[in-house]
Parts: sequence; C-alpha cells; structure tokens
Amino acid sequence: MKLTNGFDISSSALTAQRLRMDVIASNMANADTTRGKLVDGKWVPYTRKIVSMEQKQGASFSQVLSGAMGTANASSGGGVKISKISEDSAPFKQVYNPTHPDADEKGFVLMPNVDPLKEMVDMMSATRSYEANVTALNAAKAMITKALEIGK
Repeated sequence: MKLTNGFDISSSALTAQRLRMDVIASNMANADTTRGKLVDGKWVPYTRKIVSMEQKQGASFSQVLSGAMGTANASSGGGVKISKISEDSAPFKQVYNPTHPDADEKGFVLMPNVDPLKEMVDMMSATRSYEANVTALNAAKAMITKALEIGK
C-alpha cells in the first residue's frame, strides 16, 4: 500500500463529485428550457442528466478490509470514476400556456423533466460528499505529517 493512496482515492471522489455538481447546476439552469434539441423537425425540451459512478479498477471494499485485517491479501481501493452521464427517461411535464411560442395547437407546452426540489437534494448530497472527502484528504495529510515528524 502506498503512502499516498488516501490522496488518490479522495482526489478521484472530489473530481467525481465536482462533475456531479456541474451536471446538477446544468439541470437547474435548464429547468425552464423548452428548446433543448431538435428531433424530427420538432423542438424537444431539455432532458435531465443523471451522473452514474462506479468503482475504479482495484480491490473491492471487502477485499481491502480483509487485507487490512490480515485475513487476506489485497491491494488498496482505487477510488471512484464517472461511468456515464445519461438522460432521465421521466416524461416531460405539460403546462397549459397558449401564449407561449412553443405551445402546441391545444395550448400545451412541453417542459423539461427537471424537478428543482430533487436537484437541490442531489446538490446537497454532492456537496456533503465533497466536504467529507476534503475532510478525509486533510486527515490523510495530517497523518503523513505526523509520521514524518516521528523521524525527527
């Protein structure tokens, strides 16, 4: 196990959570965008994006724990990575607004499938995860600093 594995793991999580916050911010910014992309000659509203994460190649948590306890031989974990950014398959909202330029012949406008409340909860979750990883990074830095002071 390298001395800097904690830095590597926390930095991968910080990068992933930062991208997650960027995608959430994009969703919030486009919550009222009725012209997201052109499909078959018609404008389709912005579609909510979802970030999926997965473990980087390396040992699983249980393998790392068993290795740390001395019951198995395993390398350290590899951190996290973004596996994909996909579009939410939830249906678009229909709002009655006959004066809107994108209203259909019945007066309904298709609005994005972005729920601002859900996005705020996701943003809070990503922020807390980011903060937890900063704390873990600082703890690893403090442990390494104390270990180096032992040799003095």
